[in-house]
Amino acid sequence: MIRELKTFLAVVRYGTFASAGYQIGLTQSAVSAQIQRLEEDLGFLLFDRTGRSAVLNAAGRQTVALAEELLNVYAKLSDQGDTAEKTGLIRAGAIASVQASFLVHAIEGFRQKLPGWRVRVVPGVSLNLLAQVDSGEMDAAVIIRPPFSLPGELTWQSLLAEPFVLAVSAELAGQPWREVLKSRPFIRYDRNSYGGRLVDRFLKKNRIAVDDVVELDELQGIVGLVQQRVGVALIPQASSLLMPEGVSVLALGADTFYREIGLVQPNTRGLHAAALHFAACVIAAAGNQAAAPSA
Repeated sequence: MIRELKTFLAVVRYGTFASAGYQIGLTQSAVSAQIQRLEEDLGFLLFDRTGRSAVLNAAGRQTVALAEELLNVYAKLSDQGDTAEKTGLIRAGAIASVQASFLVHAIEGFRQKLPGWRVRVVPGVSLNLLAQVDSGEMDAAVIIRPPFSLPGELTWQSLLAEPFVLAVSAELAGQPWREVLKSRPFIRYDRNSYGGRLVDRFLKKNRIAVDDVVELDELQGIVGLVQQRVGVALIPQASSLLMPEGVSVLALGADTFYREIGLVQPNTRGLHAAALHFAACVIAAAGNQAAAPSA
């Protein structure tokens, strides 16, 4: 609730949700979401809403002084040996494929530097994780780059570019990828995910009609279905993917397309020092993975 109270006082100080968001590094929608959560926790409305405007109501005016008092008490915790700066919680979102790869080393490096801080990793698909960063529920998230521009209050740091390949059963190794894709049942990377949209765009661009038999988001599950000869699949070469015996990959050559993995977070105005350090650890770990020679 501390974060929401700070946002509430920022709205009171700067007059509008948009102005408050600009000053503290959040989007207007993120400010609105935090105020709504605060109102739900308190059990009463703080603003009278008419159209796009929100005016502090009587309950809100009474809450201002109490919120300031509470935050002043909270701030005094830092007088106890600067403990408030040495402990805390980082809330980080991550798509499944990075949780078993460079994110492990990023958390290790972060914990070595700031052992008093805990890290909570929240799994999810990129679209949902992006929304949680935008709403202020998370400090950062490692996701697939969205196919649209991010709000100005969020920053994007590219980490890795993973090429897509055609995963096939071993007996199809060495065959032309285009012929295989057209003639075999197709296991589709979920179109609700950013990665799945890249696959869909690739197929349409190349005018390739496929015979869909299964659609799912879990990459390792897709590889398992290929191993069982259910079909073939276009998947990114993520470092965490295990290619079991019986599965081969066909390179797409000049037609190769990529899944861009990156770190999304509020701009530096909205970040505390620990969150900035966590971001630096993620960037460094991804860079080390990209520089490592392929097996």
